Amino acid sequence: MEFFTIFCTAALLAGGLYWFVCVLGSAERKGKYAVQLSGGSIAKENVQDNYKQYWSFFRRPKEIETVENVPAFVDTFYNLVTDIYEWGWGQSFHFSPSIPGKSHREATRIHEEMAVDLLNVKPGARILDAGCGVGGPMRAIAAHSGANVVGITINEYQVNRARTHNKKAGLDKQCEVVCGNFLQMPFTDNSFDGVYSIEATCHAPKLEEVYSEIYRVLKPGSLYVSYEWVTTELYSGEDPEHVEVIQGIERGDALPGLRSYKDIAKVAKKVGFEVVKETDLAKPPSNPWWTRLKMGRIAYWRNHILVTVLAWLGIAPKGVVDVHEMLFVTADYLTRGGESGIFTPMHMILCRKPESKSGLNSD
Repeated sequence: MEFFTIFCTAALLAGGLYWFVCVLGSAERKGKYAVQLSGGSIAKENVQDNYKQYWSFFRRPKEIETVENVPAFVDTFYNLVTDIYEWGWGQSFHFSPSIPGKSHREATRIHEEMAVDLLNVKPGARILDAGCGVGGPMRAIAAHSGANVVGITINEYQVNRARTHNKKAGLDKQCEVVCGNFLQMPFTDNSFDGVYSIEATCHAPKLEEVYSEIYRVLKPGSLYVSYEWVTTELYSGEDPEHVEVIQGIERGDALPGLRSYKDIAKVAKKVGFEVVKETDLAKPPSNPWWTRLKMGRIAYWRNHILVTVLAWLGIAPKGVVDVHEMLFVTADYLTRGGESGIFTPMHMILCRKPESKSGLNSD
């Protein structure tokens, strides 16, 4: 009887350890497991050094204004965070308004489908995902619309992850992923029936440059929709707390500088777009998008213990612990930005490329 008790206890402990290490925290069955956390394309022994290099970027603010330095900076960031995002968040690296009675995954899918519905494209159309990450939105949009989606991301590790997910989902013939800079895209002029970007162009040092490229590759008469990260009308640069929150978001999300909501339409018109619609999707009657972050606090500490143990055992790179802690701190800044109303990650702008070539506007 005593042997049986010891055996059962050992079995429970072994099963619990397996669940804690191999299963716990995985946001999606097709996502990452804790034991698979890495530094993306960065060699395991270099993850911590790359994390330090990432932070050094903010100690030299003039470099943030230098366009040629930003792509490498953003690429490093996504090497560091991609596995953690997939493990704890899922395959869609963006926010969405919470919907009563719907899970976070369902609310995310609805938010993504709305983007392609705004483009009004037909099945078989060729559309571009500018800043596709590991392709969560791409797959939802392809399945919903029947369109063929081409995604571009600067991070090679994300390209490989996206292609793997596309194949698992049976959408690899409908979804194509390209490694490249959306400031200099390898696509011909007037080659897409629609373009969307979901919380991605905030990484561009100058919005005008990415909007100009999107304008170039979009067919005349076609639509572009973007969900932008911006400061709202409630933000005051004279308020130290406001400044602290926005700078915290910038540091923790690889942003060369958040823009004001007032700048978005102005830039779109300057490159030649007609603005069809502009609204903040985070405002009432939408439910708060940041509740997901607040609800995840307990999960963070649970996961942080696991990451620390895995790094101590040598399974995960040491730098992953620092990155995980950085993301938790950033989540707090994002929550404060949402609760105070000074920041929104879903300022939506819908633009049309004019049929004529005389759409440029210097306003």
